[in-house]
Amino acid sequence: MTVTTPAPQTLRTVPAELVVLDMAGTTVRDDGIVERAFQRAAEVTGVAARMSWDDAIAYVRETMGQSKIEVFTHLSGGDRAKATEATSAFESAYEELIAELGVEPIPGAEETLRRFREAGLAVALTTGFSPVTRDAILRQLDWASLVDVALSPVDAGRGRPFPDLVLASILRTGASSVASAVVVGDTASDVRSGRAAGAGLVVGVLSGAHDRETLDAAGADQVVTDVTALPELLGLDDAS
Repeated sequence: MTVTTPAPQTLRTVPAELVVLDMAGTTVRDDGIVERAFQRAAEVTGVAARMSWDDAIAYVRETMGQSKIEVFTHLSGGDRAKATEATSAFESAYEELIAELGVEPIPGAEETLRRFREAGLAVALTTGFSPVTRDAILRQLDWASLVDVALSPVDAGRGRPFPDLVLASILRTGASSVASAVVVGDTASDVRSGRAAGAGLVVGVLSGAHDRETLDAAGADQVVTDVTALPELLGLDDAS
């Protein structure tokens, strides 16, 4: 898939109204659960049988943040039925793993979300997971009161790196403009989605899948260690 992304902006020109954050790797600790769920799904369905496992997992890592069914469609060589089967197997495996191992926020993420709420910012969580997987995570974290909306690709149209999840978040929360949105994620796909949407600020975080070089190359305005740096970056710590 090809998405044309505008050149990075260097300054936020309007006040932030909405923060759009990715889940796994950005606000939610992954600890390899996504890869383990992919492996279980691949073993059960044979979705990646046409390639070596090393090549398959390399592609999974490269496309972290994208819609899971699109990733499986590529792995299956375009077989949508097989991809749908694998996506269902992935969802079941992921739910089993988080039930077994538990799911935790990135350290400081919950406090950061609360800080956004206190500052009057709307909060959207977006993910490449299906609503079933997304909601299982949110239930375990008990984050319903901390977010205005949580969206999966099926809720928006297309997944990342397309702009749909960001634009849907803006529409759902009533933000006044795309320039008032801050997009935050740990993958190149998150960054490209924010760039394609025309968000006022796109921030990469180093708590998940991709490194600084990858996030910079995707067009991040800023790259920070994790989401706990965001209040200061947005000037919230100056408001007192």
